[in-house]
Amino acid sequence: MPRPRRSSERPAVARAQRFLRGRSERPPRAERLAPPSRPRPRSSRPGVPVIDIDDVHKTYSVGDIAVHALRGVSLRIERGEYVAIVGASGSGKTTLMNILGCLDTPTTGIYRLNGLDVRGIDEDSLADVRNREIGFVFQSFNLIPRTRAQANVELPLAYAGLPRTARHERGVGLGDRVHHLPSELSGGQQQRVAIARALVTNPAMILADEPTGALDTVSSGEVLELFSRLNRQGRTIILITHEQSVAAHARRVVRISDGTIIADERGEPAGALG
Repeated sequence: MPRPRRSSERPAVARAQRFLRGRSERPPRAERLAPPSRPRPRSSRPGVPVIDIDDVHKTYSVGDIAVHALRGVSLRIERGEYVAIVGASGSGKTTLMNILGCLDTPTTGIYRLNGLDVRGIDEDSLADVRNREIGFVFQSFNLIPRTRAQANVELPLAYAGLPRTARHERGVGLGDRVHHLPSELSGGQQQRVAIARALVTNPAMILADEPTGALDTVSSGEVLELFSRLNRQGRTIILITHEQSVAAHARRVVRISDGTIIADERGEPAGALG
């Protein structure tokens, strides 16, 4: 007999697919159970910024060499801002993004997300904070290949323990492409699915890492216009990019070089790309 084929999917992707299938097979009562209580950012406090980092340093050890990726970065981002963080390769912008996204921790310094000091939070609770309070958008979309657009959008809600009915009510707005697989969508449509997934938990901010890097000019313009429209609706957008033309769409541009912020500029955003 021929040997069964081994799945080519990455383990994390396979786990996510099993998770979605398992959620759909649970009885209604199980779906209504509330998720465990975890620390939550105090977003209801007036005047609390979404991002507040103070004198953050990040140092990596490479053999006997200490690499200083961030050198005393301080940054405050208020609710409803549209900020682009711009820097060349090796400037520290990716390290800063990882810290803002609670994917890494500072070596020294303070980071408060929506008023919550994330230092010392255990990994499970930090994962919950990421899922509920940060909507990630990546250059490579990071969609589950064999899962339809609707289920990709709903995945953060499933992880958050929300009922299946709520997932379907909140994970909408993809039009006639909602039941298509990622392979059946264009790059721009895939990024729209990724943005919808980022929005579905109503997070404190959208953190977008080079979101137009894999798109053509027309699709890039559409995605940037979507970010601008979301910001006009009150969403906090943080855009990580090395492209000046992309950063020009933000209302505030923070420039980073050699691990330090060298400029922080505000102005009127540019129009959509032509």
